[in-house]
Amino acid sequence: MSILEDLKWQYRIGGITNKMIYWNVGLFILSIPLFYQFKTGVFDYPTWLAVSSEPMTALYQPWSLVTYAFFHQGFMHLFFNMMVLHFSSRLFLTYFTQKQYLGLYLLSAVFAGLIYVLSFYLLGFSSTMVGASAAIMGLLVATTTYQPLMEIRLLLIGNVKLWHITGVLLLLDLLQIQLGNTGGHIAHLSGAFFGYIYIKLLQNGTDLSRFVSNTIDFFANLFSPKKSTPFKKVHVNPKKPMVKRESKIVTKDKTQQQIDEILDKISQSGYDSLTTEEKEFLFKAGK
Repeated sequence: MSILEDLKWQYRIGGITNKMIYWNVGLFILSIPLFYQFKTGVFDYPTWLAVSSEPMTALYQPWSLVTYAFFHQGFMHLFFNMMVLHFSSRLFLTYFTQKQYLGLYLLSAVFAGLIYVLSFYLLGFSSTMVGASAAIMGLLVATTTYQPLMEIRLLLIGNVKLWHITGVLLLLDLLQIQLGNTGGHIAHLSGAFFGYIYIKLLQNGTDLSRFVSNTIDFFANLFSPKKSTPFKKVHVNPKKPMVKRESKIVTKDKTQQQIDEILDKISQSGYDSLTTEEKEFLFKAGK
């Protein structure tokens, strides 16, 4: 089996985590010949893929609030995000379904994108953003909110609580928010906040991921070809008039049935095993 066939097979049999990693890696590879500027050494994504901090641009290209979460600015950006995505996905899917996973991933990305646009507009900054970090933080914080005391074994460190790991990542975002990549850190914290809200609403009976699942199912059914059922001519035979017939089954008289039961009891356990009522009943029936 070739490498390409093996990758296809892994994608086909893998779960939602494999598919998400494949999409992120595949789109990154595809974006190199399309958007990588070899002279400057950076990616130049168009605003119809990267979310723009300009409110009107985001308004006219709303799909960018989703597409930006599948592209990255470099190999290390992609590598670190995919490592955390694999880690967070494994934990999240321990307690929740794949539909909830996909719904939370997309909704966290949209929410973080909106907060990014709003915050940069208020700060007077203009920029674009790509990266899956906000969606990944949504998954990680959602799992932490649900099971904060889960023990995780880390190499060279040992067992630590899940909330310790999540807390360190959030603290790093807070400390670095003014040092650089301000938009990215704002998006990380926004995605984390949405993951927290998602679990709290879910615990109260509201599953926000159903909106995504229902939307995907709607479009899937809309564009899927409908199977036409061939017309079959059915011949119906006229019903014959029902003729009442007397039953051939003879129902025993109730008294006779009781007598038979008492006689069976005598044959099995003897006459002395009968109760006073049964003896009186048998005496009267014998007259």
